[in-house]
Amino acid sequence: MARVNDIRYVGYGVPDFAAERDFYRDVWGLREVGEQDEMAYFACHGNDEHHVVRLRPAEDRRIDVIALAATDRADVDQLHEQVVAAGCRMIFGPCELQSVGGGYGFRFFSPDGLPFEVSSDVKRGQAREMVRWEAVPQKISHIVLHSPNHKAMVAFFVDVLGFKVSDWLGDFMCFLRCNSAHHRLAILPGPPCLNHVAYDMLSLDDMMAGISRLKKHGTDLRWGPGRHTAGNNTFSYFTTPNGFAVEYSSELDEVDFDTHEDKVHPPGPGVMDQWGVGVGGPQTMPHPEADAGLFQPASA
Repeated sequence: MARVNDIRYVGYGVPDFAAERDFYRDVWGLREVGEQDEMAYFACHGNDEHHVVRLRPAEDRRIDVIALAATDRADVDQLHEQVVAAGCRMIFGPCELQSVGGGYGFRFFSPDGLPFEVSSDVKRGQAREMVRWEAVPQKISHIVLHSPNHKAMVAFFVDVLGFKVSDWLGDFMCFLRCNSAHHRLAILPGPPCLNHVAYDMLSLDDMMAGISRLKKHGTDLRWGPGRHTAGNNTFSYFTTPNGFAVEYSSELDEVDFDTHEDKVHPPGPGVMDQWGVGVGGPQTMPHPEADAGLFQPASA
């Protein structure tokens, strides 16, 4: 069975394109690395993934694509077969990708209707060694999604795309790995939509300094700083000008992909946040609503 092995990028459609573009470049700390067909592309400093964010002007706020990585073209083709066999609706089959960075891949809708891409052979970007206190993201850490049938969606990512379960929070939140990171995806109940995208910071100091920079730019902390139990990562949550939730994180646990044994963490304030000293909480995060682009393909 072929499997995906990492996250590449998230593509967004946003009504206020200029504000979102300025935020990711001038406030969040990404590098703008290209523009094509009215789309802007942004990369992290500490990882050679060609880009981690794609922005497009759109009438409605929506997710255009969540892109995942495969090892090579053979795995892309095998994953395509697995996705087709699972009954997913295809956007396009395996082909040479025409977007910035290129590569070979396909797109499909998850059973909930969110658009995904699986690709290999994407052009590599430029990574550099990060220095403590720079306070800019190294790479995407993880993505959290809502699903109206979250246990079935967990089974989809495990049985079709090759993820493994790392931990559960009660019976309502599942943490999934596709490499040595404790989790790259997590699934929560709710209408089909994105909950948030998290970015790895070099250290706890970098996360805290990043919080300070965002506050100075007028982006208030929604929840944090704190430390979760599942994955043991630190967290601080914000929202972008167009209302998408984003996170600075650090110190996510590394595990053995093949042998790590999952466990269930009982829900509670001390499990959600081991420190218990931050502002806000889950209730301060954007209320989940069904994504405006479900089963509607966006531009390639």
